[in-house]
Amino acid sequence: MNIALWIVQALLALAFAIAGITKLVQPRKDLISHMHWVEDFSGTAVKVIGALEAAAAIGLVLPAATGTAVVLTPLAATGLAITMIGAAVTHLRRNEPSHVIVNAVLFALAAFVAWGRFGPYSF
Repeated sequence: MNIALWIVQALLALAFAIAGITKLVQPRKDLISHMHWVEDFSGTAVKVIGALEAAAAIGLVLPAATGTAVVLTPLAATGLAITMIGAAVTHLRRNEPSHVIVNAVLFALAAFVAWGRFGPYSF
């Protein structure tokens, strides 16, 4: 199970690092062309979301890999699960059900990591 958790942590970290960095470096108008939900948020809010996603990506892997402050790993996973709930609400409000499916999968993966690392497979 520890190997499965590490694999999920790495995949989530990669996905959220890419998503977070994209939101941080691309101008809002460029993001709107492929992330239509950005229209509903200010540029600052989108940058904050990107920074939180990038920080969580680091938090999923670095503390556990270094053995330092390992409680940050399940906290990062919990934060991402909460973020996916907010994302799903946004997509439901915008009538974008296909995006909600992606949010649900990411939520489940993040919840799995949080459960495993807070519970029976903690460091």
